[in-house]
Amino acid sequence: MILLDTNVVVWAGLDDPRLGGSARRLIDHAAGGQGLGMASITPWEMAMLVSKNRLTLGRPVVDWVRAFLARPGVEFVPLTPEIGMDAGSLPSTIHGDPSDRIIIATSRALGCPVLTGDGLILRYAQAGLLSAIDARR
Repeated sequence: MILLDTNVVVWAGLDDPRLGGSARRLIDHAAGGQGLGMASITPWEMAMLVSKNRLTLGRPVVDWVRAFLARPGVEFVPLTPEIGMDAGSLPSTIHGDPSDRIIIATSRALGCPVLTGDGLILRYAQAGLLSAIDARR
């Protein structure tokens, strides 16, 4: 499985040019094979961004998320107690954004890479604390 960071879910769903060609091919390939994961925090983060007018989806968030989850190979990954505890005690330094922390902990729990365009998560991965793929490429 490849876990999709919230920015990648949005970019893929809106066909945003910030999602790189290699990332698009990886998403297409994973959808037909090992699968794509959406972390439990992603719908919440999207709703928060919409409510703050930082994201426009063109329809209600609930409809948008349901449509994305209906795509072939996409799976919703629930928050488990282990993910929650890991998110609260991640090793080394990572900022306090709960969405990023839960996405990182979800990736670690699944033992899969997170596809992200977030520079902070990519730098955290460079420290060897999780596997991440740059979605801008």
